[in-house]
Amino acid sequence: MSTEVTAPMAGKIIEVKVGVGEEVQEDDEMFILEAMKMEMPIVAPGSGTVKEIKVEAGQAVEADQVLAVLE
Repeated sequence: MSTEVTAPMAGKIIEVKVGVGEEVQEDDEMFILEAMKMEMPIVAPGSGTVKEIKVEAGQAVEADQVLAVLE
């Protein structure tokens, strides 16, 4: 079963902290999002393996956009 990691709000991804194939635990930081002049960590919603990363550092994202897929 796959789990999608989504952006909580529109902003810019300033750091990608994980790679494809990495194991993550619930609440591990996966991305840093800059929005409204604040840096906000985006954490794993659950444990799993990073199957796919759909964004890169410097990329603008919309609210609810899928950033990564966990398996």
